[in-house]
Amino acid sequence: MNLKEKIKNGKSICGTLVNIPAISIAEMMGYFEYDYLWIDLEHSAITLDQCYAMLVAAKSVGRQAIVRVPQNDLTYTKKVLEMGPDGIIFPMVHSAKEAEELLSYTLYPPYGNRGCGPQRAVRYGVDDEIAYFKSGPMDLCRFLQIECKTFVDELDRIADNPYIDGFILGLADLSGSINKIGDFFGEENLSLAKKAIEIATKHNKIVGSATLATDEKTLSMLHNMGIKMITCGADFNYIVNGAKKTFETVKKVIG
Repeated sequence: MNLKEKIKNGKSICGTLVNIPAISIAEMMGYFEYDYLWIDLEHSAITLDQCYAMLVAAKSVGRQAIVRVPQNDLTYTKKVLEMGPDGIIFPMVHSAKEAEELLSYTLYPPYGNRGCGPQRAVRYGVDDEIAYFKSGPMDLCRFLQIECKTFVDELDRIADNPYIDGFILGLADLSGSINKIGDFFGEENLSLAKKAIEIATKHNKIVGSATLATDEKTLSMLHNMGIKMITCGADFNYIVNGAKKTFETVKKVIG
């Protein structure tokens, strides 16, 4: 069962973040049976070439991959789509109107304005390009990030759009949108998040969240809120935490 099918069947799914621009990292992370790898182009130094190689590496170990593109960037979005990811994430969506525009980047006419030119997405011509124009975009998972209060206020207007597979809460930026940045689990921020979850759930859309946290308490809290797509931990975090633990241990040994 692929990612799209799991979402349609209401499965709870999990993934982990890939931020380090190294193909071997994507391969290593892919050996664990996460439902997906989240390759981040918004906040990392990963280039388009590296993203391409990471998608190939993920597939080589049987792992699906979704890519978060930079904020409202048509050129980046188009290039990533031609690489054939399993899903795409649009960050910092401010309104229903902006959401519709972003979705149009992923759809060919008459449903959107994506330009023709799939490459890896059609295996460089091994697959029929005309058939892909009709069915390919329907196989793509599309996620919009809820990181702005203004988007929560308009969420009911866009949530029933058939081309949206889910919404991903960004609790950090959401707290910033209400001028309480850093108060991720504050009452006001959680109230806004719960409102978004209720609206999305009413429209039968999966709700996700991405966190560097890996502890059971935090992940259980998110799951109990109704978040069924949990992206947790990150490659750099695993390295830092492992290095810190080893350093503390060796310092005890050598005094």
